[in-house]
Amino acid sequence: MHRSLALSVLAASLLLGGCHDMTHAASTPAPVHGYVTDMKAFDAFIATHPTPDQFRATYPDVLLVMPGSITTLEFRTNNSRYYPELDHDGRITGGHFS
Repeated sequence: MHRSLALSVLAASLLLGGCHDMTHAASTPAPVHGYVTDMKAFDAFIATHPTPDQFRATYPDVLLVMPGSITTLEFRTNNSRYYPELDHDGRITGGHFS
């Protein structure tokens, strides 16, 4: 009796633990190192309207130039600097590279 109860609890723990990991992985995208080369994936990420912190966590090597920030004037063609458009909540709704 105790053995079957222990096995049931163990099985339930394993199932629930697996669900937690899948939920966490889906809500937090893996960091993309380097500059943006996969524009389809980048556009899909921007379509989720991330916060600036979420952008920096997902694309740590891309400089996010917030409105009012000062930058140098060189022209970059490697998608390494992104100028976001923000909504009233401060979430990124679009933007452009420069």
